Amino acid sequence: MLLDQNTVFSDKQAITAASASTHTVDLTAAGNTAPGALFLVCRIDEAFAGLTSMKIVLETAEQANFADATALSAHEFAAAVLKADKQVLAVGVPQGLKRYLRVYYTPTGTATAGKLSCFLTDAVDMH
Repeated sequence: MLLDQNTVFSDKQAITAASASTHTVDLTAAGNTAPGALFLVCRIDEAFAGLTSMKIVLETAEQANFADATALSAHEFAAAVLKADKQVLAVGVPQGLKRYLRVYYTPTGTATAGKLSCFLTDAVDMH
């Protein structure tokens, strides 16, 4: 799998409260401008502690500040799944893309530790 730094939402981002990904992806024009199939992949870099679950939502918007954000896909994971060095998500990006994309994370409980990486790619490692 090849990664483009411009399609990385989070790189070992610590999540202890509800927050958006560190980076957004600007598709440069409205509509479905991404050629071919894209996949959203999320990996746990450091095990999460102190929470009961984590919701990961891929959002799209016309505005860079995401005031008009629309959820494209949402996935919730129990704390037991959020272990270090584990890929927890690899799903196709649905249609309906607007100009900007980001990922929004919502932990349930009190997260005291945990880091993850999320990115877009055109191929998924299946291991």
